[in-house]
Amino acid sequence: MSNTSHAHSHDLEEGLALTPKFDAAGLVTVVTTDVANGDVLMVAHMNEEALRNTIETGDAWYYSRSRKALWRKGESSGKTQRVVEMRMDCDQDAIWIKVEQIGGAACHTGRRSCFYRAITKGEGGAAKVSFIDADKVFDPATVYGS
Repeated sequence: MSNTSHAHSHDLEEGLALTPKFDAAGLVTVVTTDVANGDVLMVAHMNEEALRNTIETGDAWYYSRSRKALWRKGESSGKTQRVVEMRMDCDQDAIWIKVEQIGGAACHTGRRSCFYRAITKGEGGAAKVSFIDADKVFDPATVYGS
């Protein structure tokens, strides 16, 4: 390992400059948790514009890989996320945001969290999936249409 590489690594890990390491698609992974209880609400992605908008407005903005579009969380549903704290991981390729979830639901399925299914070992050692904390806060068909 060269000294240059080591110096760069040290600056990245110990420095105070925000220099996110976006992937080849220009995205960084974001883990969003509920500031009140620490529950993981969702995992999404931000591009440079979404990150900038989030920092500037205090509202969570993301980049949809499926729609190939920037979006402010809750712009359709009204279930917005007010950012309380943002953190960057050690090598600046992932972001953690703690939010106040307005309207009680983060998931487009109408649930509080996108993580509403548990994976356990079932009979014979096969994986088993079951619902957990899966009550719906809103009806997606009413909010988004069919």
